[in-house]
Amino acid sequence: MNPANPAGATPPPPLLRAERLSVRFRLRDSIVQAVTDASFELRPGRLLTLVGESGCGKSVLAAALLGLLPGNAEIRGAVRLDTPDGPLELTTAPERTLARRVRGRKVALVPQSAATALTPVRTVRAQLTETLRALRPDVDDRDREADRLAETVGLAPAALDRYPHELSGGMAQRAVLTLALAGDPDVILADEPTSGLDRPLVDHTMDALRALADDGRAILLITHDIAAAERAATDLAVMYASRIVEQGPAGDMFADPLHPYTRALLDATPGRGFRPLPGHPPNLSALPSGCAFRARCPERETCTDDPALAPVTPRRSLACARPRVPAARAEEPAEDAC
Repeated sequence: MNPANPAGATPPPPLLRAERLSVRFRLRDSIVQAVTDASFELRPGRLLTLVGESGCGKSVLAAALLGLLPGNAEIRGAVRLDTPDGPLELTTAPERTLARRVRGRKVALVPQSAATALTPVRTVRAQLTETLRALRPDVDDRDREADRLAETVGLAPAALDRYPHELSGGMAQRAVLTLALAGDPDVILADEPTSGLDRPLVDHTMDALRALADDGRAILLITHDIAAAERAATDLAVMYASRIVEQGPAGDMFADPLHPYTRALLDATPGRGFRPLPGHPPNLSALPSGCAFRARCPERETCTDDPALAPVTPRRSLACARPRVPAARAEEPAEDAC
């Protein structure tokens, strides 16, 4: 239980809510269906982890939330951000509004590659203090605040005076996380923040993100690392071929996965049998009719529908034509619903 949502308390309203978000890329001779009808909420004190195989649309979804898609992207649906002035619709907000009011200040992005996110010819401190000057001009002692932010993520302040090439992979990742925190955002989008890190550094990064959630921020973690997701997540969403096919409390989903794809993902991890899922995901520019997972599904002979994501319990949703009733297991209290 985290302090932002104590037992018996009414859950706080979501800081960001996506409703049937879809992204299409129009190419010369095809249309890529990158995200289809994604609906989810990011609440303070919660860490929603989005998992799925590479190429399923996870990173495109994160970019869509901040208006960082290329010009050939077509967006449908709604993404509403809670602000002091009322809900702000991000999918239609002007670039000026996103740049001055949202990015870095309300919603921050931790990019995939820390090495390419840092400017190689400037020290980390110079980049961090410049970010503080732009996002929080009221901060008087930027060097002191930079040291505080570094310590928050477990980075020694002395490391801020190094150039990016002088940092290890784990230090560079923590430096990028420090930059994301510079604007004191309410929402953090972490896109594959553990790529290329060894397991101890992965665990450290997950613990840092979970601590940020426990401190009251709303976190969206995008990863293909199931072990990392299990370590940090309060809530879990599983994405396949542009669609979220199952979501709910992480503990319940790891203990009792309902969708055959979720079960297959878990079974492919070393701790659960290391049984790789046969076949390959479909091309997002040539998705089959009906259920996109059908060709790889062990129940495909009796399944022909293309169901939408729908509730199967008050706190779990599933997109499957053969829904399985969750095991009779005590779930988290209703007030912790995602």
